[in-house]
Amino acid sequence: MKQYDVIVIGGGHAGCEAALASARMGSRTLMITLDLEKIALMPCNPAIGGVGKGHIVREIDALGGEMAKCIDRTGIQFRILNRSKGPAVHGSRAQADKELYKNDMRRVLENQDGLELLCREVNELLIEDNIIRGVRMDDGSELLAKSVVITTGTFLNGKMHIGMKNSPGGRVGEKPSSHLSQSFLSIGFELGRLKTGTPPRLARDTINFDVCEIQNGDPFPQPFSFSTDKIDRPQIPCYLTNTNEKTAQIIRDNMHLSPLYSGIIEGIGPRYCPSIEDKIVKFPDKNSHHIFLEPEGLNTDWIYPSGISTSLALEVQEKLIHSILGLEEAKIVLPGYAVEYDFVPPTQLSATLETHRVKGLFHAGQINGTSGYEEAAGQGLIAGINAALKAQNRPSFVLTRMESYIGVMIDDLVTKGTEEPYRMFTSRAEYRLLLRQDNADARLMGKGLELGLIDADTYKRCTEKQAIVEKEIQRLTKTKVVPNQATLPTLEKIGIDDLKTPTTLAGLLRRPEINYVQLTQAFGDETLPPLEGEQVEIQVKYESFILRQNQLAEKQKRLENYHIPPNFAYDQVSGLSREVVQKLQNVNPGTLGQASRISGVTPSAITLLMLLLERRTKEPIPLNKQAG
Repeated sequence: MKQYDVIVIGGGHAGCEAALASARMGSRTLMITLDLEKIALMPCNPAIGGVGKGHIVREIDALGGEMAKCIDRTGIQFRILNRSKGPAVHGSRAQADKELYKNDMRRVLENQDGLELLCREVNELLIEDNIIRGVRMDDGSELLAKSVVITTGTFLNGKMHIGMKNSPGGRVGEKPSSHLSQSFLSIGFELGRLKTGTPPRLARDTINFDVCEIQNGDPFPQPFSFSTDKIDRPQIPCYLTNTNEKTAQIIRDNMHLSPLYSGIIEGIGPRYCPSIEDKIVKFPDKNSHHIFLEPEGLNTDWIYPSGISTSLALEVQEKLIHSILGLEEAKIVLPGYAVEYDFVPPTQLSATLETHRVKGLFHAGQINGTSGYEEAAGQGLIAGINAALKAQNRPSFVLTRMESYIGVMIDDLVTKGTEEPYRMFTSRAEYRLLLRQDNADARLMGKGLELGLIDADTYKRCTEKQAIVEKEIQRLTKTKVVPNQATLPTLEKIGIDDLKTPTTLAGLLRRPEINYVQLTQAFGDETLPPLEGEQVEIQVKYESFILRQNQLAEKQKRLENYHIPPNFAYDQVSGLSREVVQKLQNVNPGTLGQASRISGVTPSAITLLMLLLERRTKEPIPLNKQAG
């Protein structure tokens, strides 16, 4: 019987990062997936990144993950979103060549030392004394492991819907994983039901792009990975069109053929990426909705019409497509469809993504109730890291919400849970000015080095970059400009005509109308490369705001430093209400900070717990002896 350190079930974006992280950390790792040809497939939007999501991809890269490098090698259009807004909400996004992306990721997996790939179905988890021991395959054979990571995506008891027809499936043309759901229930896990969907795919040569608005990428594409020097792949445009009142009427007239509104679909769909049926029903006063026509690759005829996800009957899909400007003659090459699937509510996990119920068992991706490739990959990386650490008997690894978007996401999931597919937004982070995508390397690359996922040369480049930025900030802070006959023409040239007293270059840069390149060029100074210059400008312009958020983060860290034993007996603490005890027992928080974010846990309860934890060195605190 084969023995592995870590087994990863599933070959989607979560599974890829989990398997690579585990193997790169020296653990003998096996990835089991239903179809090796579908590894890292993009079944929905052919893109990586976006606002909030792009931050996660940068953090994955800073920790030693693969997603950023893969999209840099296979992207066909790169854009920075929200450029006109503050740096905290800038978001990198890249259109992907779907075929190139999955092939490239598979190549990386196949060439990774210590990692094996197996095309099979897992039917059952092997558990002994609430500890994972391995998995049982569909043919009855068993494989043993010290840790197991579940990344099953939409395949857990998956059911596909097109109109009134439905069939078992996790994705188009792929069978679901039904036995694992039963295994979870038999172990005692709570399961929930969610829904997602995709739009129909269209044939490129049947679309009239001339009447659509062209959407070009950035003229100088900015890579995702801190190790990519430049993007040299050909870039292609996307196009924009819109639905109209005719489209809306077609959907209203055929709502009885929608499985979503006829009661056939029971799972809850994504709030922030709704179907076109949802948009028409929930926003009845909006006469038009954007549709982005996105190529799925350089060598495919398929176009992805982002914005019209639907599970309506095929004949209705054809009518609504033909009602849209530019799509009057468009041919559907693959109908849109919805997928219902089981998920395991994530409050049953710790911040390491290990389950409370079974030690050594980790969950990542849509099984935790999230949506999106990026959210899945971020969880997969953390689950893979901790699965490897568990197998090696090393301390676990946790990212807090004060230091990363991945930490925000995981803390949200394990503390608050989710009743709908979770999506990352910058607004979810309390300290988003500290968690910018441009400084992910400075925040996290040291941790990647400690884990063995970042090499010394990569980390050295990171520290050298930081040193250059700091040196330039110091120069700008110390160098003064005195308004006189020699400097006034230069100041007026960059739009400053009101300077009356000597001011540092940093003081001038804080003015909203001045940027770093203008300033250095005006005074004949050497301008740093774009990435370093961006860091200088952000840190100088937002210095007071960054300082304030750092102070708030430090206060929050104090609560995170109060670690709560996993077998803490809340029901033995006098002064805690029954509601508070129940909520604390359900979530089983690892720190006082996490406990403070549980809905219904009062400030007075946190104060009481703090006092108990502070006294723990002098007298014993209540512990549950059965759990301990």
